[in-house]
Amino acid sequence: MGPGARPRRDRRRLTLSTILLTVLGIVAFFLGLLFSIGFHEFGHFYWARKFGMRVPQFMVGFGPTLFSRRRGETEYGVKWIPLGGYIRIVGMIPPAEEGESTRATRMRSFIAEVRGAALNDVLPTDGDRVFYRKPWWQRVVVMSAGPLHNLLLAVVLFTLTLTTIGTQVLTTTLASVPACVLPSNAATLTDDYTDEQRCGTPLVTTGPQQGQVCEEGTADCAVPAQSPAAEAGLQPGDTITAIDGRELDPTAWDSWTQVQTAVRASPDQPLTLTVLRDGAEQQVTVTPIPNTVASLDGEGTVSAGYLGVSPAGTLARQSITEVPSYFGNIVANSVDRLLEIPERIPALFGAAFLGDERDENGPIGIVGVGRISGEVFSLSQFSGLEKLSFFLGLLASVNLVLFLFNLLPIYPLDGGHVAGALYEKARSTVARWRGKADPGPFDIARLMPVAYVVAGLFIALSALLLVADVVNPITLQ
Repeated sequence: MGPGARPRRDRRRLTLSTILLTVLGIVAFFLGLLFSIGFHEFGHFYWARKFGMRVPQFMVGFGPTLFSRRRGETEYGVKWIPLGGYIRIVGMIPPAEEGESTRATRMRSFIAEVRGAALNDVLPTDGDRVFYRKPWWQRVVVMSAGPLHNLLLAVVLFTLTLTTIGTQVLTTTLASVPACVLPSNAATLTDDYTDEQRCGTPLVTTGPQQGQVCEEGTADCAVPAQSPAAEAGLQPGDTITAIDGRELDPTAWDSWTQVQTAVRASPDQPLTLTVLRDGAEQQVTVTPIPNTVASLDGEGTVSAGYLGVSPAGTLARQSITEVPSYFGNIVANSVDRLLEIPERIPALFGAAFLGDERDENGPIGIVGVGRISGEVFSLSQFSGLEKLSFFLGLLASVNLVLFLFNLLPIYPLDGGHVAGALYEKARSTVARWRGKADPGPFDIARLMPVAYVVAGLFIALSALLLVADVVNPITLQ
C-alpha cells in the first residue's frame, strides 16, 4: 500500500460524512416542518372539537395520501408534499342567503358549485355541529388557533435556544483592529498586498482607478490614513464593557449593535470606551471618522462614523429577561421581510431565469431553507451546539413566518376566515342598532374568486422560489 492511499481513503470518508450530515440536516428540517404543520392543524382541530364541530379529516401535507387511519369520525393522515396541511370542518360555507339573485352568470354558477360541494359534507344528523352555525367568536378562536400554535412554538424554540443552548452573537470583544483606513475597493484591487503593506502603500483615492497602487505625490494618490481604532491604541482581544459610561454586556445578543449605533452616530465626535485588557479596565478615547459604510439593513451604503474594528463571535446564553426584546426584534424583521416580498419578486425572477446574482436578503422557499439546514449540519467548523442552535432558530423562524402569513386577512388564509367572522359580528351589531333583523352568517362563498386568485399567486410564488432555490440557491458560503 502506497503512502498516498490513506489520505485518499480519508477524503472519501470525509465526503461520505459530509453527504450524510447534509442529508441528516435536510431530513431533520422537513420532519420539523411536518411537526410544525401538524401542530398548526391541531390548533384548529382541538378547538373545533371543543366547540362541537364535526371534523371528518385531519391531514398533514398535500397531494396523494402517504398513509391514513380513521379513528372515530375523523380520518388522520399524511400526504406526500410537506408544504401545508388542512382539517376539514363541515359547513365552512353557509347556504345561500335569502333573496340572493338566481340570474345565471359564470361567477354565480362557480360560487353555487363550490357551495354545493361544501354542503354535501353536511349530514342530516349534524344539526348545529356545522361551522357556520357556531357563534362568531368560536369561529374566530378556531381559525386563529392554528397560527397561534405556530407563534407558541416559535416562542418556545427561541426561548429554548436563547436561554439554554445559546445563540450565535457578535460580542464586544475585538477580533481585529486594522492599522489603516483603506479606500472602499482597495481590498479587492490590491489583494496581493497584506494589510500592513497596504497601510504603507500609496493608493488612488478617487475615480475609476480607486484603490490601485500609485506613485506618492501624484494627483489623487495618498497613503491610507491610520484607523481611529489603531490611533487610539485599541488592540485585538480588547473587550468593550462601556461606551460613555453606559455599561455593556459583552455577550448580550444586541451589545455589538449598540456599539455600532454609537459609533455610526458620532462622526468627528469623541467617544469614551471602557476596555477590558489583560484583566484590567482602562479608558480609551476614540474619535470616529466620517466614512461611507454598508447600511445595517444591508441595503446600499450610508455616511456614518467609522472606527475600524471587527467583533469576535461566540455562542452565548442569554437571560430570560432578554427574550421579549430579542423576540420583538425578530418579529419586526420578519414583518419587514414579508412586506418586501412584492418588490423583490423581479430580482428573484432574474436570479431564477436570467442568471442574475441571488439577493441574500430576498425571499427563500422551503427547499432553500432545507438546503441551508443541510449545509449547517455538514460544516465542520460548527460545533454540535452551534448546529443545534442554528437549526432550532431556523425552525422557530419558519413557525413565526407561518404565524404572520396565515393571519393575513385574505381568504382562503386563516386570517380571511377570521376577518369574515369579525365582519359578520360588526354587520350584526349595526343591524341591531338600526332595529333590523340579524342578517345571519356572512356568505364567504362570495370570496371564492378571491381565494382562487390568492391561491394562484401563492402557487406561482412557490414555483418561482423552488426554481431559484434549485438553480441559484442562497448558501452560507
